[in-house]
Amino acid sequence: MKIAFAGKGGVGKTSLCAWVADWLARSGRNVWLVDADTALSLGQASGLGADALPEPLVRRGDLVRERIHEGGFLNLNPEVGDLPEELAVDVPLGGEPLPGVTAGRKRLIVMGAVTNAGGGCACDANALLKALLAHIVMDRDEWVLVDLEAGVEHLGRGTAAHVDGLVVVSEPSMRSLMTGAEVGRMAADLGLENQVLVLNRHAGGEPPRLDGLPEWRLSVPPFEGLAGRQMTDASVLGLPESGLLDGLVRTLLDRLAGRVNRSNEQAIL
Repeated sequence: MKIAFAGKGGVGKTSLCAWVADWLARSGRNVWLVDADTALSLGQASGLGADALPEPLVRRGDLVRERIHEGGFLNLNPEVGDLPEELAVDVPLGGEPLPGVTAGRKRLIVMGAVTNAGGGCACDANALLKALLAHIVMDRDEWVLVDLEAGVEHLGRGTAAHVDGLVVVSEPSMRSLMTGAEVGRMAADLGLENQVLVLNRHAGGEPPRLDGLPEWRLSVPPFEGLAGRQMTDASVLGLPESGLLDGLVRTLLDRLAGRVNRSNEQAIL
């Protein structure tokens, strides 16, 4: 299953992506994590130290020259099938595997900024970034989680058609929800209709019905365990609320897989 996470900066989409990946790995699945956000914080949120993070692909001038200018010609459809294994680093589990389960493997690839995605290839590095992202989403028969920026242009129309679901993450604020609605509309225009709204740090209240917001939503309460550690630890894993988080992730994945009734528009944990 291929899932993209998007939302306004600071709403918790990277944390949610890390939580979902960790639950999947502890449940025995192999997971590719793709950091396509300019903040480049998915690795640290997943428990990697700064010195263990892979170099972003956008900074690999050697690979750009090798793949995009192979044979002295500009190649906008480069061969990238070998790059995931070359670029990825393994990510540790944030807790014990589920009972009776052999843990899966988590691997992280850091893409770097993808700019001017809506207007075609802005530079050689972007051509390689987009080709690699398309390969991972379209050709890899494993779980793939992509941490996007607010927009979804990174995916492109062809790549978006192969994403199984979009998680729009928002805080319970009008500005954040308006960004989420815009993301939802953009994704729908690309043909990505399977969407879920996650209201993070939601302490109550009914969100407005904005055109473009996914109708089905999952509410995530504030976590004291996360608030108590985030000044000193970049990781969002291994929280005291891990049992609650596991239930949230299962509900989210069931909904994206179509195992939750679409008429049930709200699940509050």
